[in-house]
Amino acid sequence: MGTAAIIGSGLIGQGWAIVFARAGWSVRLYDSDAAKAEEARTLVARQLRTLHDHGLAGDPHAILARVAVAGTLEAALADVDYVQENTPEDLAIKQALFLRLDALAPAGAILASSTSSIRASLFSRDVPGQARCLVAHPVNPPYLVPVVELSGAPWTTPDVIERCAAILRDVGQKPVVVRREIEGFILNRLQGALLQEALRLAEEGYASVEDIDATVKDGLGLRWSFMGPFETIDLNAPGGIADYCARYNGMYRSIGASQVREPAWQGPAVADLEAQRRERLPAADLHERRFWRDERLMRLLRHKQQAEEEGR
Repeated sequence: MGTAAIIGSGLIGQGWAIVFARAGWSVRLYDSDAAKAEEARTLVARQLRTLHDHGLAGDPHAILARVAVAGTLEAALADVDYVQENTPEDLAIKQALFLRLDALAPAGAILASSTSSIRASLFSRDVPGQARCLVAHPVNPPYLVPVVELSGAPWTTPDVIERCAAILRDVGQKPVVVRREIEGFILNRLQGALLQEALRLAEEGYASVEDIDATVKDGLGLRWSFMGPFETIDLNAPGGIADYCARYNGMYRSIGASQVREPAWQGPAVADLEAQRRERLPAADLHERRFWRDERLMRLLRHKQQAEEEGR
């Protein structure tokens, strides 16, 4: 097992600490605000107990013992194998930080960012060791949703991508490689396409917010929880994916032509979404509902793990 430095102790940083420590790695948690780092360790401990109760983590005390708070960035990076940066989505902050990470971390350590929007070529362009820099974008929370998008800059070496993927697989994640840089990577582009159409359908009055949600959670989402879109259509026509495309390409091309108008992401349309959601879930209950979501994710993840263990 190796040693990972987690830089930034917000929700994503805490999630990464759990991922690595649960897999047996030593973790050094660092935040420029020392009090936040200590608080983050306490929150990690609480979440580990919940994961243990669901059979998704071993002894929480033993796992937590592998998570140390580093007092300085230098201490956090000493002799580490892997660095995961989790600072705010601010290009200037990341550019300055990656210069420091490159100067302080061992030459062989991988330098990865959790950014969900900033391309690796932007924050690593002036870094002397830019070949070892990349994006490793997780889904929140990463200890329950295992996909991590790996997106390198043009100068990130293939070896770094391969080593990063191997490390992430070793700690229980599911790395996917973005072959060329693109805004939003893969997950947010797919999510964005669905959100665009969901918002358009609601804005134009075709269905209620609740019914659109139901169409996904009780329809598309049931299949998508264990199959991707291409496998789904491969199984939805007698002759497989080519047969499906031959049968339905006309319909989807026609639908696509009607989707050219971008929906509004502000103003009356969003006010209506907010009103419908708050009628369904008062703002005061959002925090509790997030715990409910994580509880369901834990159960689903355990089910998927058991299915994989059975070879299905």
